[in-house]
Amino acid sequence: MGLRTVFLGTPQFAVPTLDALVAAGHQVISVYTQPDRPKGRGQSVAMSAVKEAALRLNLPVLQPERIRRPEHVAELIEQAPEVMVIVGYGQIIPQNIIDIPRFGIINVHGSLLPKYRGAGPIQWAIANGESITGVTTMRINAGLDTGDMLLKSETPIEPNESATELGERLSHLGAKLLIETLENPGMPGTPQDDKLATHAPILSKQDGAIDWSWPATLIHNRTRGFYPWPGTSTIFRDQSLRLWKTSVCDETTQSQPGRILASKGPVKVACGNNTVLELIEVQQEGRKRVSGTDFRNGLRIVENEILGA
Repeated sequence: MGLRTVFLGTPQFAVPTLDALVAAGHQVISVYTQPDRPKGRGQSVAMSAVKEAALRLNLPVLQPERIRRPEHVAELIEQAPEVMVIVGYGQIIPQNIIDIPRFGIINVHGSLLPKYRGAGPIQWAIANGESITGVTTMRINAGLDTGDMLLKSETPIEPNESATELGERLSHLGAKLLIETLENPGMPGTPQDDKLATHAPILSKQDGAIDWSWPATLIHNRTRGFYPWPGTSTIFRDQSLRLWKTSVCDETTQSQPGRILASKGPVKVACGNNTVLELIEVQQEGRKRVSGTDFRNGLRIVENEILGA
């Protein structure tokens, strides 16, 4: 019989791990996830991806506003889990909960710790131009992703891979690593070297603003790293222009950063360090998402117009 396990998670990234726990024969006695929240334009109340998965698996679901409240701590003590597994739950876990399970609380984190501690490890790894990332299992403590590391699995980041695509791959890599970790749940951990730590803060709308004096590679990396949210954007003809998909060109230019380079063909923009970026898919404020070519033709864009002005 598998371990008596309490699972805590909220986003889609956590779903493969929950599925893997059940498939591996562990006793998932309860699933904790964030309360249902208003979502989308209509603001209709939606359940989390983990809640949907838990209902599909016929598992008990609990959704406390604050898991640290005494009644929820007592509830967890009563459940007597041997281990707790946490993947993107979205609440800070206090020490009195960490102390409940015999084997502690094991977290699946989407980076090679101690790099990219925080809420946005996948997005910032891409935005910063990393070529390798991975997942780490760790036994959490009261700090922010500072607990002892258990196992790691690494993978390359493809040159045009978005955060959505990489997140999907890492979610399955993490699920596999968690099951491997639970084969020896009491294994000694390796302390993290705080001197090597980097931070991956939660993303804000402001992170999506781009500066055309940046090299094309940096703008491209931020566009795919911040996909689908907050995305990257610039200003064109006094309106916001969202960049959905871009590509770094081999050519160079002496033109001013932000200047559109030709009157026909793909929309190419001068960037910092004499580099050039192609706009493959864009969306102007109040309009549909279109290809760069349709964007040019629809708005009759001409050579030397400026983005970001």
